[in-house]
Amino acid sequence: MADLAGKPGPRVRPQFRNIHVTQIMQYRMPLAAWVSILHRASGALLFLVGLPFLLYLFQQSLLSEISFENYRAIVSHWFAKLVLLALVWAYLQHFCAGIRHLILDLHIGMEKEQGRTSAAVVLGVSLVLTLVVAGKLFGVY
Repeated sequence: MADLAGKPGPRVRPQFRNIHVTQIMQYRMPLAAWVSILHRASGALLFLVGLPFLLYLFQQSLLSEISFENYRAIVSHWFAKLVLLALVWAYLQHFCAGIRHLILDLHIGMEKEQGRTSAAVVLGVSLVLTLVVAGKLFGVY
């Protein structure tokens, strides 16, 4: 017994079961968790901001030619383009992550490494598609 007292034991890893608010910044979430959180956040953004914004702009564009010109003036402003780009990102992120979740519901890609890869693909595809739309929206091509 005395022999074991002097030897260092296995490294004790911190366990985060019920983390406190002050420990949130120390907790490292996997990429799949970020994709899941972004899926929920983008869905909320689309529902709470995107739907009313787009319905209002659509309604204003159909009233008359003058209101359509006002619509074009609003949409051509750089800040409105940024809002539209955020909504486009939210849609593309939500769409790609939704496809990932549907595939996971079919029990395809359930292993840890496959989940990490599919999460990275979702982030990559949604960001690349958002950059393509941003190029078109801001007149690059």
